[in-house]
Parts: sequence; C-alpha cells; structure tokens
Amino acid sequence: MNIFKLTRIALTVVPMIGASSAALAGSTLDAIQKKGFIQCGVSDGLPGFSVPDSTGKIVGIDADVCRAVAAAVFGDATKVKFSQLNAKERFTALQSGEIDVLSRNTTWSSSRDSGMGLKFPGFITYYDGVGFLANNKLGVKSAKELDGATICIQAGTTTELNVSDYFRANGLKYTTITFDTSDESAKSLESGRCDVLSSDKSQLYAQRSKLASPKDYVVLPETISKEPLGPVVRNGDDEWLAIVRWVGYAMLNAEEAGITSKNVAEEAKSTKNPDVARLLGADGEYGKDLKLPKDWVVQIVKQVGNYGEVFEKSLGKSTPLEIDRGLNALWNLGGIQYAPPVR
Repeated sequence: MNIFKLTRIALTVVPMIGASSAALAGSTLDAIQKKGFIQCGVSDGLPGFSVPDSTGKIVGIDADVCRAVAAAVFGDATKVKFSQLNAKERFTALQSGEIDVLSRNTTWSSSRDSGMGLKFPGFITYYDGVGFLANNKLGVKSAKELDGATICIQAGTTTELNVSDYFRANGLKYTTITFDTSDESAKSLESGRCDVLSSDKSQLYAQRSKLASPKDYVVLPETISKEPLGPVVRNGDDEWLAIVRWVGYAMLNAEEAGITSKNVAEEAKSTKNPDVARLLGADGEYGKDLKLPKDWVVQIVKQVGNYGEVFEKSLGKSTPLEIDRGLNALWNLGGIQYAPPVR
C-alpha cells in the first residue's frame, strides 16, 4: 500500500515539475516581443566595448552584440535600450529582470555560471586576460618587478583574485586600492595615487586611450589569467539563451564565409554554397528552431556586421585602441574564435 501511494504521488509531482519548466521556457522572448525592444546592460563607459559617442549613442563591440540580437529578433537593430552598469550593479540588474541580457566585458567563470542564477551562452565576445598598466616613470619592464607596488583595481571584478594569486605565487607583496568604476581607477593611476592599474588588458588599452598623455603609460607584457568575456542571461530560459548564443555564432560564421554587411543581401539571393545558403536562410528553416525569422542572419550582418567588421570598427587598428585580433582571430587565421555551423 505504501509503495502504491508513493508511486501515485511521484506520478502527480512529475507532471507538475514539467509544467513549471514549460511555463518558464520562452518567457524572456515573450516579454521582449510584447514591449518591443531589448533592454541591454553594458559598461559604465569603456571605449571599444560600450561608451557614448559625441551624439550620446552607445557604441562598441558589447553594444553591437545587443544590436545584433535585436536585428535577429525584430529585424531592426535599433530596437534596443541600454542600461549603463558598473561591475557591482551588473549581476543584480540581470537577476532582478531590470535587463534582458548583460553584454558588459564580463568573465565567464564556474561560480558565475552555476551559483548566481545566471548562464553564459558560450559565445565569447573577446578572449582576454588580466594585466598591468604602469607609468613609464616607474621604470619597470615586467610585472615581476612590482614587489611592494600599490595597485588600483575596480571592485567587484575577477581582477582582485587574479592579482592576489599572481603576487602570492611569485612571492611578491602589494597593496590594493579599489574603486567602484574603471574611470576612478584610471584617474587614480594618473594622479599617482597608485603605481599600476590592473584589469583585463582590453580595458587597460581602453583606459590608457582616455588619459591626458597615453604614451606616458605602458601595458606590461605579462597576461596573468584567462578572461573569456561574453554576454550573460538569466538561468532557466533555454530558449532565450539559445538565441543569444546563436546570434554570436552567426556573426562568426558570416566572417568565416566572407559574408559582410556589403555583400550579404546579394549572397542571400545568389549563393551556390550550401553552407552559406543555410546560414542566410536561402535553404532550410533553421531560424524556426530559434523562433526567429528566416532571414535572421541576413538582418544581423546587414545592419550590424559580421564579427570581424564589428571588432575592427570598435577595437582594431583604425581605432585609438589599435588592438590586434590575436586570439580573437578566426580559428583558421591563427586565433581561437570558432563557431558551430548553422544546419
């Protein structure tokens, strides 16, 4: 009798769990379509990633990832609103539902991906690593010469632990001063309050470009950590996670196939390449699996660009940052950027 009762209870509970999961799935996309725009969390002002231009428009690679998602969902890259967030605010804003996606130079780590109610879709916007920015007057050529240094760090970032690990492993002493924003950290370096600034190297190049005399500062050669930066969504909505993931992969696949904002419309009509035809919606119904229009990739590339185009206009040699592609080059061009196929 007890076994019968337990079995009956189990059969009752399982459908309830399934119904709860089904109710959660797709809720983010439904809410976005209802309000008519995507609310995107970005940095509080980091050149190359997300920063207001002279007209107030948020520009940079992180901002363009959100525009690409809007282009895929709505066919209109302008249907996105931005929330500028510092490192302490970013996760709370996502967890609370204030934003739909966080695209803000955020490192993918195990604790963030499993213990905070968040999920990283897996598309890496920028492969990075923590380093050090020093004034040339300090006279150091290597991070191993920083024994006893005072280091400026932005609070709420992975940099604090990485610096601690590096200095302990190398038997070096140091003192930290933490700040709520990256700008405050950079200004303290410039004023001489600290000897060096530590952050992701991309951020160091960005902050150096904002200093009064950028050439007076040097990024030291060491990279002391792995910092895969990418967008983040809330846990529990696999449908929305898949959309954000495949938007990023679509941008990489487009670059690999030579599909650009200038030729995408023509290629969608005339391509003879089966992989390109599938990618651009000329063959198959692969957008349907994501609840996206047939031409979702065409809209991304036409309105925002492929990954390489976005990288170059935000971070590349024609910008004040002058960052090499390095690890962020495609896998077949010496980097590690690699995307699964649309098929």
